[in-house]
Amino acid sequence: MGRVRLQVVIAFIAIALLVSVMGYLAFQVTTVTVPDFGGTYLEGVAGNPHIINPLFAHANPVDQDLCALIFTGLTRANEKGEIVPDLAERWEISQNGMVYTFFLRNNVVWHDGAPFTADDVIFTINMIQDPGFQGTPFLADMWRTVVVEAMNAQTVRFTLREPLASFPDYTTVGILPVHILAGTPAEALAQSQFNASPIGTGPLKIAEVSAQRIFLVANPQFYRSRPYIDRIGLVFYPDNEAVFEARKRGEINGIARVLPEHLDAVSQDENLTLYSAPISGYTLIYLNFDRGIFQDRAVRQAIMWALDREKLVDEVLGGQGMVLHSPVLPQSWAYSPDVPQYTHDLRKAKTLLEEAGWFDNNGNGVRQRGSLSLEFTLTTNDDDPARVRMIHAISEQLAAVGIRVIPEAVPWEELVGQMLRLRRYDAILGSWQNLPPDPDPYPYWHSSQIDEHGLNFAYYISEQADRLLEDGRSTHDREQRREIYLRFQELFAHDVPSILLYQPVYNYAVESEVQGIQVGPMITSGDRFRMMANWYIATQRMLYSEARDQGHVRPR
Repeated sequence: MGRVRLQVVIAFIAIALLVSVMGYLAFQVTTVTVPDFGGTYLEGVAGNPHIINPLFAHANPVDQDLCALIFTGLTRANEKGEIVPDLAERWEISQNGMVYTFFLRNNVVWHDGAPFTADDVIFTINMIQDPGFQGTPFLADMWRTVVVEAMNAQTVRFTLREPLASFPDYTTVGILPVHILAGTPAEALAQSQFNASPIGTGPLKIAEVSAQRIFLVANPQFYRSRPYIDRIGLVFYPDNEAVFEARKRGEINGIARVLPEHLDAVSQDENLTLYSAPISGYTLIYLNFDRGIFQDRAVRQAIMWALDREKLVDEVLGGQGMVLHSPVLPQSWAYSPDVPQYTHDLRKAKTLLEEAGWFDNNGNGVRQRGSLSLEFTLTTNDDDPARVRMIHAISEQLAAVGIRVIPEAVPWEELVGQMLRLRRYDAILGSWQNLPPDPDPYPYWHSSQIDEHGLNFAYYISEQADRLLEDGRSTHDREQRREIYLRFQELFAHDVPSILLYQPVYNYAVESEVQGIQVGPMITSGDRFRMMANWYIATQRMLYSEARDQGHVRPR
């Protein structure tokens, strides 16, 4: 009898265990682990904020980072580099391409609870248009040709002087609150106390400010998905080396920018995940066409053939760059993969030079043609060690084909103010940074942009290029624009108005416990936060249907 009772007890225990296991398996099958709200993320950045205002942030990466979290614009660039609605729900373009009408969201409030309206848009654009505006001249020059008016509280109309297909790019600029800044003169905006602890419409709002750090908290009234992480702190250090050391001491959870010399150490840190993305811009050598040697297209083409740009990127930058063949970046819809490419070919370089009459007649290692010697000074800024190394490496490579390059490093202010702007140089190693998503090359390569405020530092003059660039920015049909820009890229490769080198790669690292991070092309350093609403530290388990209904299953 006792044995029977024991068997019954064992059977009941077995059944109970089976039910528990089946229940657990059913729970596992019908539920999912999803992000939960909560947690704090601390990131180390090099430098300090100066003006936390989207109209002035271009000059300082820390300001760009903060503005990316605090402010939003009528539009934004998504992870594919496309311009999509943000504070605006949509926009319409007139048939002649000169009138843009933006229809604003009606559920947006500022961090202090005040409603966002068309008046805020009008105020912001009027600030940029004001003669006293102290921001970048290029931005002001573009906006001053635009008439802006509020049709009603939720509708804004922009009337352009001429068609501009890239205009939506300019509407990504962060909007300022008129209810706080009304009455502030444009010339005083950069010095306003507002810029130390601003109010925006972005996913995070400022909670605490000190000389060492800024804490931001999730904006519960954000009109898109509320961020999962409750608090994000940016901790300020004097330079990137200090940020790296702070991470080793455990003071921070992330490194805003990982330098090439720190990549190996970061990659070996099991608690860090390294993220890399191409950043919108490129490094190049401007050639002064006033110098006789650069007026010869064969010389310019020979330089391209003589340079081993892959080696320059690998040895000087630790591989953190992508060799370029076009001024239109590879991530752009307008990029031509079939554009003629210059690879490293010393024989081609020497043949081109000799066919053009350049020979080393006296055996000193430098080619001559008549009274001209094939030599020039290559200048860059002395506060960037990588650029200084680069000009020396370029000098060594070009010497192999009989071109003498004299490396020179000068202070940044002298390089830009005295040399580049006044055209007092032979060649300059420089770069374009924060290029907008639209591939419009007009501002950098059209001959009309050769003036004191223009950006055509290469002084490129070509009637054919001008026509293509004019047609490209006045055509709204994307396929037609693509064809136009394909022809421009072919012409650029033939003319070689500047020496294209590489597109830089941006690296940052975040503790592995922070999940949901997505990498995509970046315009500024702040774009690493483009999808930060999906970042999470805390998790929970819940039914899939419940998670979907509550928005925890978000589109990627």
